[in-house]
Amino acid sequence: MSTRWQETDAPRGDDYDARWRTLAADGQEIHGEADLVDGLLSEIGGSRVLDAGCGTGRVAIELARRGRTVVGVDLDEAMLDTARAEAPELTWLRSDLTAVAGLADAPFDVVVLAGNVMIFVAPGTEVPVLSALTAQLAPTGLLVAGFQLDRLPVDRYDAFAADAGLRLVARWATWEREPFTGGDYAVSVHARMAG
Repeated sequence: MSTRWQETDAPRGDDYDARWRTLAADGQEIHGEADLVDGLLSEIGGSRVLDAGCGTGRVAIELARRGRTVVGVDLDEAMLDTARAEAPELTWLRSDLTAVAGLADAPFDVVVLAGNVMIFVAPGTEVPVLSALTAQLAPTGLLVAGFQLDRLPVDRYDAFAADAGLRLVARWATWEREPFTGGDYAVSVHARMAG
């Protein structure tokens, strides 16, 4: 299945990763997503993470460095090639996010969609993507997604999440848990609906 990502002229693979290396070299914090996910895992007593739309693996690699068990999945082979070269010991899988069933032998405590993944999935696949990812969650697991709101407002995303069997448990303006009061970016945390 094609995605909006495949239709962009965004840098891929090593070129994409170079941007993050430059930011880190300039002293900017580039692990906000990993910090949040690591904190949530500590709060819920989990350790398994599915990095959905992992790209070059920046978040997955950092979480693994912190001792978490991580699987990265992406549809873009160039991005995965960079991830595999950077961390060959981790599991990197090529798959459409609607087809992640059976990718792992155990459920995940957190599924993370960093890097605006939700605004790059193919139009009309938002609920199937979230449903497939929800099926990968442990019963007490969390699905965490951060994205720009100009192409996917939070009320619309919450409706997609509800259709996928998820309920909102937290929302912040940043990966650093700054309060969400509107704005152009949100990090949303959803859990399975009770029952």
